[in-house]
Amino acid sequence: MCTPRRTSPARSAASSSLESQLLEAGQLVDGIHPDVGDRTAAFEHEQRRPAQSLSTRPVAAPGRALIGRELTACGARIPGPRRATDAMNPSALPTDLAERFRSEGVRDVECIFPDVSGYPRGKLMPATRFAAGHELRIAQAISMQCVTGDYSYDPIFPDADPDVRLVPDASTLKRVPWSSVPRYLAIHDCVELSGELCAFAPRSVLQAVLARYAAQGLHPVVATEIEFYLTDALTDPAQPLMPPRGRSGRAEAGQSAFSLNMLNELAPFWDEFHAALDQLDIRADTWIHEVGLTQYEVNLMHGDALAAADQAFLFKLAAKEVAVRHGLNAVFMAKPLAGEAGSSMHLHQSLVDGQGQNVFSAPDGSATARFAHYIGGLQRYTPDLMLVYAPFVNSYRRYVTGSQAPVNLHWGLDNRTTGLRVPISEPAARRVENRIAGADANPYLAIAATLAAGLAGMEEQCTPTDAVDGNGYDHAHGLPRDINAALAQMAASDSAPRLLGAAFVQALLSVKRLEHDSFLREISAWERRFLVAQA
Repeated sequence: MCTPRRTSPARSAASSSLESQLLEAGQLVDGIHPDVGDRTAAFEHEQRRPAQSLSTRPVAAPGRALIGRELTACGARIPGPRRATDAMNPSALPTDLAERFRSEGVRDVECIFPDVSGYPRGKLMPATRFAAGHELRIAQAISMQCVTGDYSYDPIFPDADPDVRLVPDASTLKRVPWSSVPRYLAIHDCVELSGELCAFAPRSVLQAVLARYAAQGLHPVVATEIEFYLTDALTDPAQPLMPPRGRSGRAEAGQSAFSLNMLNELAPFWDEFHAALDQLDIRADTWIHEVGLTQYEVNLMHGDALAAADQAFLFKLAAKEVAVRHGLNAVFMAKPLAGEAGSSMHLHQSLVDGQGQNVFSAPDGSATARFAHYIGGLQRYTPDLMLVYAPFVNSYRRYVTGSQAPVNLHWGLDNRTTGLRVPISEPAARRVENRIAGADANPYLAIAATLAAGLAGMEEQCTPTDAVDGNGYDHAHGLPRDINAALAQMAASDSAPRLLGAAFVQALLSVKRLEHDSFLREISAWERRFLVAQA
């Protein structure tokens, strides 16, 4: 239940109940059991590698928190989100960039941006022109290209098929690790010729949500946990994906969760992948073999929400590129193998104020009313946004009872059977883990959706349910069962346009309907197996 926002909300009975449950769990803080998925230490202390890029973003120091687009000490001025008017110009890039490009023999720069599926699109630009700040444009519709390559003719898209400008974020300028010749890449914003961020671009959607937080003096801190499979190269999509042969000459047979031996079976890939992440300044934390057959998980360090999305985007790009170099596929489908575990992208999130203090924790270490309302907002609004968390037909195969993939939006303390998990932590690291998104979700949109829902919950003082103490699967399935249900729910929602932007939601719905129509034109093996003889 959500109520109109008040200026100085008193603690509700629900938030008091939440506080008491968290305080009781807090007695275990000094004796936390080892847990690869627990990100307590990561949220309390930054661990960074030396920078290996042209980024001018400062490096973390003890006692500092990652806020806005740079690291600031507590009490220091915190910059707001980057504006569309910070357009590409020579002063936005390092002054010695042209000379560096010449000395390194750099010929081109990959000017990329995430489309609606989180897939990198863009143009290759001569390094000399990039360093000089020359303008680059691309068709506005590219950010809404279907995975099939089709484009929607929904009236939301202008008939003229106009251009947008591609404006680089200088902090994302990195050398491309897998290129055969010296080359750089940079993530770009899609900016309308009139100067505002393009409403259809996923990076714009996230920045719009972050601007609403900044207006309230709040700054989200986000970390992603990304699961994926490594398989043999697939040349015939009609055939199932197969596990690759490792250093032993054998393909994995399964039951290898948390096995370091099996993690090392593909050591040449991991060595190069790790080096690529270092070169891209992607701050990886723990690496594990997951439950599925050749399934793995890498946890990325927490930080500014836009930077976290950028890192997840580049992480997936790097995994795919390095895998190809080793004759493999890095697969981020939510359910790539029948009978095996699905792959998720868990989102840890907390909020800090202008002094770097976690607003989910009171000075005495207890949970705040804001924390309760944030969880209430996730419960209230996530169902309307499921098309973001589960964007494809395959996505809904992951939500299976008993699989540690969620089937509802209940929350619990250190409970992996619920859709919303609150890890046991020190007050400074109090956060909620949203376990709904699949690995196939666009990280920009998934982060935007969870932050928008949480913000709405705080503004409207949404009351969460009681925490689940036990098995979350004993409660009813509360998520859409398939993409049709998710499409219908978002289309009927009056909250989705408010949270993510009306133009974006209309465009997303049109793209997903077009993709689903394409899917329906395919005849599956199941239909041939059972219906040829019996229909």
